[in-house]
Parts: sequence; structure tokens; C-alpha cells
Amino acid sequence: MSLRVRLFFVILPPLLLVSVLLGLWRFGAAQRTSEEFFDRSLLAAALAISRDVAISGGDALSPSTRNFISDAGGGEVFYHVTGPGGIYVTGYAYPPRAASDSVQDQPSYYFAMYRGEEMRVLRMIEDRTIDNLSGETVVTVWQRMSDRQAFAQELALRAIALMAGLMAALALVIWFGVQIGLRPLNDLQDAIQQRSPDDLGRIRRPVPSEVAGVVSTLNRLFGQVRDNIEAHQAFISDAAHQLRNPAAALLALAETLPDVRDETERAARQAELISAARASARLADQLLQLERLRYGGGGTVTLFDLNAVAQDVCQNLAPEVLSRDIEFALECANAALMVDGDQVLVGEALTNLVENALRHGGTEMSRITVTTKRDGDRVVIIVEDDGIGIPLDQEETAFRRFSQLRNGGGTGLGLAIVEQVIRRHSGRVQLEHVARGTRIRLEWPTAGAAAAQG
Repeated sequence: MSLRVRLFFVILPPLLLVSVLLGLWRFGAAQRTSEEFFDRSLLAAALAISRDVAISGGDALSPSTRNFISDAGGGEVFYHVTGPGGIYVTGYAYPPRAASDSVQDQPSYYFAMYRGEEMRVLRMIEDRTIDNLSGETVVTVWQRMSDRQAFAQELALRAIALMAGLMAALALVIWFGVQIGLRPLNDLQDAIQQRSPDDLGRIRRPVPSEVAGVVSTLNRLFGQVRDNIEAHQAFISDAAHQLRNPAAALLALAETLPDVRDETERAARQAELISAARASARLADQLLQLERLRYGGGGTVTLFDLNAVAQDVCQNLAPEVLSRDIEFALECANAALMVDGDQVLVGEALTNLVENALRHGGTEMSRITVTTKRDGDRVVIIVEDDGIGIPLDQEETAFRRFSQLRNGGGTGLGLAIVEQVIRRHSGRVQLEHVARGTRIRLEWPTAGAAAAQG
């Protein structure tokens, strides 16, 4: 449904409801107005008849009075006059009587039936002198209720017709007014449609204040998309550069292998080829993993014990660490450390930290310690070594992808993956000061704390 139609149906129904309520109110007001108007007409007719009777001494009414009561207020008026002692003076022979004798007000109004029709009756008593006779003169005038109702309906229908015309005009104004009001949005849509897919610049077209927030959001979205595309392109460029050297090394080793005749040298070349292939596969795997983390991909979130993950990682890495005559220690918390997250990614982050220490700790490194503990409502992993170390002022560089503080055999992705994994678990990575070596602290909420935050 278009915005124009939506606004039309949002605005018009309440107005229709209000018009119906006003029509009902106007119909009731018309009835009350009709009753008040006709009651006053009856009173005026009664006073005119009483005056003529007094002046003429009981003779016929004057022509002006007859003309007045013949069509007073749009309906015929009947009358009956009796003089002192109840003597019939003029008018219709038998006036309608009240249903009860309790009507005592002067003048008195009541409803009664006359010749099968409901009538509104006015009975007025005055002291008059007619032909030397003094006493009460009773003037009774009455009128059909159907005439009153017809008059009230005519008033109501006129008001309803007027409101219907106003509603029709209002509907047209709303329909075309909304179209005119939405013209800036249509112009904005045309301007955006004319853009090329590569144009992610800000929208600078003037728009109404009501949609300025939408345009601001679009501009912010365009900026984020542009930054994302630039980051993606930079990643592809860096990845291509990083994969070029391992691929060239693999090709060179593979080309020289057929020419090697010495079995010992062939075995050494084959070992180098296998090592280079593993390094290349590791690099490709880390590149894909880092990219998946950047776009929210990964495994399944489960509840697991961090101590168990740390034990598995250290057990898998122990042969390589111990083969280099390096002391390797794991200090687990006494109680289970239950966390919600991706168990595989957490294990990969811990593996990267230990491998980074092995690769960049230097020949003087003699110890690597992995510690797990609870700190309030957060779990903590600390990996510490006594190697060369990472200066605190170079922490940002160390965790940047493809960056290395010194020449080595790494890919420059290990710490970047660690940071992405911990950030995905709503945690943080911190490089802490130690007298010698490197101390990296990972922390994120426990299972209960994460649920409370969510």
C-alpha cells in the first residue's frame, strides 16, 4: 500500500466518525429546535386568537390572524375558544384533551391524540370580558406532530448534506494534498534511482523536516557501506599480497623437487614443501576465519566449561612447546567456568595466543603459562611468557591484521583473530605490563551475567 493511500485512510476515517457523531448531534439539536420553535408558534397563535376574541367580542377572527395560524411555522394550526361559563366562542368543535388533569401550568403544553394523529397542544386560560360577560376564556391551539418531525428532518437533512459536501471536499483535499505534500519524497526517490551503484556519497537534496531523519539515516548507512566496501577491498588486497609469497615458495619448492637426486636432500625438500603447504593452508584458514568473524559468521553458541577448553588446547600444544625445551603450565580455576559462546572460536583464540608466543617469544623464552579464573561476573584467560615481549605503546599495532612488530614467520593474523573472537563474545583483550615478556588478558561475561545483560 502506498504512503498516499495509507495517509488517506488514516486521516479520513476519524473525520468520517466525527461527521457521523456531529450528524447525530445535529439531528437531536434540530428536533429540539423544532419543538421550541413550534411551541413558540403555538403560543403566538394562542395570544393572537385571544386578542381577536377580546376585541371582536366573540366574532370571527381577523383575516391577518387567520392567515397567521393557517400556516404558522410551516404547519397547520387548529384552535378552539370558550368564553366565560364554558360558552363556545369559535374554532373547531372538540379540542384534544390531556391524558390526565394534572397539567396546571399556564400556559400548559401536552401531547394528545386528535382524529387518529398525535398532536402538540397548548391550553391557555385568561380572564376576559365578552358581550358583558366576564370570566375565564380558554384558548386551545394544537398542531400535528408529523409537521414538526418533517420540519426537524428537513433541518437535519440540510445539515447532513452540508457535512457530506464538506467531507467530500475534504477527501479530495486530503487525496491531492497528500500527493502534493509527498512530492519532495518522490523527487528524492527519482534522484536516488538515477544514482549509479558506485555512488555512495551523501544525499544533499533539501527535504522536509519530517523526513530529514530518514535522509540522515540513509547518509549514515551509505557511509557505513562505503567504509565496509573499502575495508573489504583492503582486506582482499592484503590477503592477495600475503598469499602471493607462500604460493611462490610452494611453486619454487615443487619445481626444484624433481631435479633432486640425493635421497637425503629430497627428503629435506619434501619436508620443506609439506611445511610450506601447512603454513599456506594455515594462512588461508586464518584469512577465512577472520573474514567470517568480521561479518558475524561462525559456529553455534553453546554453554561450555572454559576450563575444559583450556585443557584441550594446552594438551594439543604441549608436544610442540615441550619439544623446544620450554616450560608449559596450565593453572585452571578451582570451579567450573561456564560461559555461553562458540567453543571452537574460543579454543582457536587461545591456540593463537600460545602459537604467537612460540613464534615471537625469541630464543631466550623459557616459560609459557596459561591461567583461567573468575573475576566477579566475568571469566578470564591470561597467557603469559618471558620472551621478547610486546611494548605497551605498540598494542594497537600488534592487534592489527597483517601487522608484525618484527620479522618472523607469522601471518600477522593471530592476535587480530583473538580480538575479533573476544569482541564477538562481548569481552575485551588487554595487554598488561610485566617485567619481562608478554602478558595478554582475555575476559568476557559468564553465562549468567551474559543472560542478564541480554
